[in-house]
Amino acid sequence: MILSGYRAVWIFAMFDLPTDTKQARKDYTYFRKNLLKNGFGMLQYSVYVRHCASEENAEMHYNRVKGFLPPDGEVRLVTITDKQFERMHTFWGKMRKPPPRQPLQLELF
Repeated sequence: MILSGYRAVWIFAMFDLPTDTKQARKDYTYFRKNLLKNGFGMLQYSVYVRHCASEENAEMHYNRVKGFLPPDGEVRLVTITDKQFERMHTFWGKMRKPPPRQPLQLELF
């Protein structure tokens, strides 16, 4: 089954978190590890991304992230469609690199 590029979405989690104290570093690590545990992957430093099959599925992940937000710092969550995501231009030096592909596996949860 092929998922629609207009129905499937990507959630971006972008954050600037303090790391100036031992507790702040613990909070940063806890937040980052929870992103990874919830299926997010690092796109670049402080920018993590997760594919969702639908807006409803994305809403569930928004709520999960809200549940482990750190006490300080700034976190932004943005949702874009799969079609918008595939239009992303990524460069390594002067060479263009294709964006990550949509997962082939359908999520059940």
